[in-house]
Amino acid sequence: MFSERVDNYRWLEADRKSKILVYVTGDRQGMETQISSDALEYFSDHLDKIGKVEKISLVLYTRGGDTMAAWSLVNLVRQYCKSFEVIIPSKARSSGTIICLGADSIIMTKQATLGPIDPSVNGSLNPQNPQEPNNPAARVPVSVESIQGFIELAKKEFNLTHKSDLKEILLNLSDKVHPLVLGNVYRSRAQIQMVARKLLNKQLGEENKYKIDKIITFLCSDSGSHDYAIYRNEAKDELGLNIQKPNDEQYSIIASIFEDIRAELKLLQPFTPNFEIGNSDRADYTCRRVLIESINGGTDVLLTDGTLSKTTQNIPQPPHLPPVQRTLIENQMNFEGWRHEDNS
Repeated sequence: MFSERVDNYRWLEADRKSKILVYVTGDRQGMETQISSDALEYFSDHLDKIGKVEKISLVLYTRGGDTMAAWSLVNLVRQYCKSFEVIIPSKARSSGTIICLGADSIIMTKQATLGPIDPSVNGSLNPQNPQEPNNPAARVPVSVESIQGFIELAKKEFNLTHKSDLKEILLNLSDKVHPLVLGNVYRSRAQIQMVARKLLNKQLGEENKYKIDKIITFLCSDSGSHDYAIYRNEAKDELGLNIQKPNDEQYSIIASIFEDIRAELKLLQPFTPNFEIGNSDRADYTCRRVLIESINGGTDVLLTDGTLSKTTQNIPQPPHLPPVQRTLIENQMNFEGWRHEDNS
């Protein structure tokens, strides 16, 4: 909890000559969260209490989320400081990597990873998910780079370069993926490249256009997979990002902070209704899913509260057989939203 981390926050602030902000979007299986614009209001509250300072260090853990929320977060923080630093104890993937591109420097532990920033488009016009035929609302995310990869495959592997050939490819593709989704894919790809370029201009300087182009190309397509993990050596030596390695004492403090948050959010424990309810017929639960935290502003936490209850369902059988009973667990959500803890 915060009380067990606050001394480490104070140590890190003194060591980095900075003000510490923490943002963790939990990836507990069954209770996953992501970077979202609703967090910006709470960041504003913390930043107002911190005030304008020389330097802010953001301790960040996330698997990604909304691209424009990440962009807005960087620009919001930069209004309150001259220097912006990101500290990564473990993962800062996808939109988390976008936040890192907007920092002046990035501290990565030995297990910390960045990742590709190719987005996926989700919406009601996306293709139906074949794995859930009975759920008409279930849709397949369309990866921006998967569409681009398909077109490049046709061009290079099958030597289809004539305009009529490419027209036929697009027509066939639009039979599988709605044309408006394809248009959104193109828009998203252009948008994320624009965002990455603007952020990298701040970190590396506009004069480093070649290096910036190389980074964007790798993060948007050349990495080959959205799951590709970029460790600090590659981020520094091959991509040329401003990466710093923590010393042993810094590493110990950063690791201690993250281990405490990981235990609080139960990131390594899947949310399993059967386990939560155990042998009882009914059980209440509370899941802490996102943390925004600072010494000045306390803790803002995204919570889900609910009640699990067992019910019995009779499954009809042939006339000569007795009915079979099946136990189901119903999950009634009682509350989901943000709560503030001042931790004074």
